[in-house]
Amino acid sequence: MSSQLILLIIVAYFALLLLIAWITGRKSSSNDAFFLGNRKSPWYIVAIGMVGSSLSGVTFVSVPGWVRQIDMTYMQTVLGFFFGYVLIANVLLPLYYKLRLTSIYTYLETRIGRRSYKTGASFFLLSKIIGAAARLYLVVLILQTYVFSTWNIPFGVTVIVSILLVWLYTYRSGVKTIIWTDTLQALCLVGTLVVIIWQVKDRMGLDMTGMWQAVTDSPHFRIFEWSDWGSTQHFVKQFFSGIFITIVMTGLDQDMMQKNLSCKSLKDAQKNMYTYGLAFTPINFLFLCLGVLLLTLAAQQGITLPASGDDILPMFCTSGILGSTILVFFTIGIIAAAFSSADSALTALTTSFCVDILGIEKEQAKKAKQTRMKVHLLISVLFVIIIMIFKALNNRSVIDAIYVIASYTYGPLLGLFAFGLFTKRQPIDRYVPYICIASPLICYAFEQLVLRVMGYRFGYEILMINGAITFVGLWGTSLWKVKERTV
Repeated sequence: MSSQLILLIIVAYFALLLLIAWITGRKSSSNDAFFLGNRKSPWYIVAIGMVGSSLSGVTFVSVPGWVRQIDMTYMQTVLGFFFGYVLIANVLLPLYYKLRLTSIYTYLETRIGRRSYKTGASFFLLSKIIGAAARLYLVVLILQTYVFSTWNIPFGVTVIVSILLVWLYTYRSGVKTIIWTDTLQALCLVGTLVVIIWQVKDRMGLDMTGMWQAVTDSPHFRIFEWSDWGSTQHFVKQFFSGIFITIVMTGLDQDMMQKNLSCKSLKDAQKNMYTYGLAFTPINFLFLCLGVLLLTLAAQQGITLPASGDDILPMFCTSGILGSTILVFFTIGIIAAAFSSADSALTALTTSFCVDILGIEKEQAKKAKQTRMKVHLLISVLFVIIIMIFKALNNRSVIDAIYVIASYTYGPLLGLFAFGLFTKRQPIDRYVPYICIASPLICYAFEQLVLRVMGYRFGYEILMINGAITFVGLWGTSLWKVKERTV
């Protein structure tokens, strides 16, 4: 398959995205359209698009490769995800709609204070831009390796062009556009997944029953870990981590909630969340089954696998093992993964910085729009810089890193929202930034101490510990405040 054909596919796909952007943005490019899609988004379209945003290139590439390392135990975390979505639909969404928020972090100002609000927004900005850049880095690196390197195009140029393309179809209408482009990209991702599984089945000479038998007979078909409590893959750790990862990376994430807030009503947003949660589980299961099938095929035919799990699926799709046409679908899937995660992240970061940091809702409409467009461009440039830093570090195992980053940077957000929602106490607002900065540092020190003294390695449950430390710190300052009043 020629690199020229792949380039043609990329151009055609991007032209379709631009057409969607033109259709959705031709009547309105206001800040309300950019931030919340004029609150008129169909819930079922949002649900499909959120699947694409959540999957991203990391899921598309890393989850099948992860099977070699941890079998299918990732499903324990995925099961926890679903219950996290239920909690979001019934606890957080009613709050956000009641307050009619543009940025969800505005709640912290109402409940605790201005410094808490700025702190929460700052932690989101830090975590989101690192996580989104890590996701996009992996996908751009694959495109560079298998497409653009054949023309001797530098990696930096590939990154700049990729970000520029995302900027072009989001800068006018933001959320109003990406709920539709993400829907297209989600369908492309899932369709590509099904096609690749089908090709692997045919390559192994199996029918549907035989394929399922091959998956269940594999030693990698191990979903639950019950016995080894010290393992980071133990069910209790993975399941509850999945719940809290969902709460912070969806329910406390401006990116994901911004699409929910664009729905017409709370009831529609809740239907979206339930549908999205139900769809996310079987799709991840299919990605893991694909990983099992690829490992089985490699063992049967003596295929040498690459050292990195992230390279396993790209190797099968680009080497011709699964046939030449599969490269077309793989390219579409990778492009869809790249754009679906980057466009919504770029829009959410622009929204949060404009509303939470700059406060542009207080500006006149024309000036506010100009400010938003400048911020949108600057964050695009920042994406390029961070991706180039990832390239310099040369670390390809990013899915685990993303969850680790989330455990440290979203932990304070978890503590802040939990304190605000489940207590009526009032902490001292001016101390909140220090508590939120100290919490992940204490977590890291505690994690290293436990590892050295007891040999126990924490998994993603460090997120819950991080949130608990923040919660305790806030509670402590609230007691101090009461004491100050009584003196």
